[in-house]
Amino acid sequence: MQKLTNEELGRPDLTAYQQIKKLPIILILDNVRSALNVGSVFRSADAFRIGKIILCGITAQPPHKEVLKTALGATSSVPWEYDKDTLSAVKKLQSEGVKVYALEQVQESISLEDFLPQLPATAIIFGHEMDGVSQEVVDLCDGSIEIRQEGTKHSLNVSVCAGIVCWELHKKLSHLQQ
Repeated sequence: MQKLTNEELGRPDLTAYQQIKKLPIILILDNVRSALNVGSVFRSADAFRIGKIILCGITAQPPHKEVLKTALGATSSVPWEYDKDTLSAVKKLQSEGVKVYALEQVQESISLEDFLPQLPATAIIFGHEMDGVSQEVVDLCDGSIEIRQEGTKHSLNVSVCAGIVCWELHKKLSHLQQ
């Protein structure tokens, strides 16, 4: 086996990528404290054609150097915005017809493999590394999604969760072609 070069991979350049139809998925980062995690979420969003990221509260914003370090340019390819308050971001999206789900372990959560994204768009909220999505934000959501786990730990790193969710939603929505 020979590794493929970047040219052989045939990835679009930034201008071409910006013209590609994105998935109707919005990622909301609710007070994510690690700028490195934020950058990693940008990379996953770029890889799977995610429509937008909303950074809330204490979540670091580009051009923070640690965000840029792990994003490797994805802050230029993935649209993003900042809202100081996650609750207001959720309310605004819901007023636009977007269904909003917390990625959180709660009663009556939907397992990620059973979750069907809603159209016209679905937003997924990822929470603080230690505290998760705040209860008042969970209370406002249309539902909650959970990544089923079988180990001794009760959670995964937030950027790992985002990568898993992006991949799973990409598989379910990949029929929405470029």
